[in-house]
Amino acid sequence: MKTIGMLGGMSWESTTSYYQALNRGVKSALGGLHCAKIAMVSVDFAEIEKLQHEDNWDETAVILSEAAKSVEAAGADFLLICTNTMHKVADQIEEAIDIPILHIADATAEALKEKEIKRVGLLGTKFTMEQAFYKGRISKNHGIDVVVPVEAQQEWVHEIIYNELCQGIIKEDSRDLFLAIIDDLHEEGCEAVILGCTEIALLVSQEDTEVALFDTAQIHCDMAVKLALGAGS
Repeated sequence: MKTIGMLGGMSWESTTSYYQALNRGVKSALGGLHCAKIAMVSVDFAEIEKLQHEDNWDETAVILSEAAKSVEAAGADFLLICTNTMHKVADQIEEAIDIPILHIADATAEALKEKEIKRVGLLGTKFTMEQAFYKGRISKNHGIDVVVPVEAQQEWVHEIIYNELCQGIIKEDSRDLFLAIIDDLHEEGCEAVILGCTEIALLVSQEDTEVALFDTAQIHCDMAVKLALGAGS
């Protein structure tokens, strides 16, 4: 079994979901007392969030690259950046380490292609919804059309993620708002919606809507478990 590297803490609420999903995945595959081999460094999200909103991505790359080096030194065979947004600096992190990064957008795109999804909605932080590092990668590398909500809806989603979900706050009215946005994306021709922030699945699940949802955190973990348990493990 390979050792899974986790770069976590962004936020710790969703990193908890990652840890559980990885261990449950290995337990399901191998049974008994088996669990995942994990090397993890968890950063202080307050520092990262401040730099995000100051548009100081270079400094976030420095912090996360140093953390990734520690994960590698702890024996990880590959790395999960346990957040969608911070894949904005995935290339810089990858340059700093010698182990591969399992990119969350690629994992998600592969899951979409398995279901033959051609047009998909994307919910996430404004950074993820607005910028090309995530949706552009899915469109360019995988040929899937990615649609984001209108500006006002992007603002609502962003605020709920940072002010509620990252702090473990779950509100019914916020769930209703997300579901309404999901319905709007479906009406625009989206065959499914990506939950493109690892906290969103804390708020909405497939049980809440008939629109197909792709939970990026779970997809990321599922692919990591397959990689960890691959041939030669």
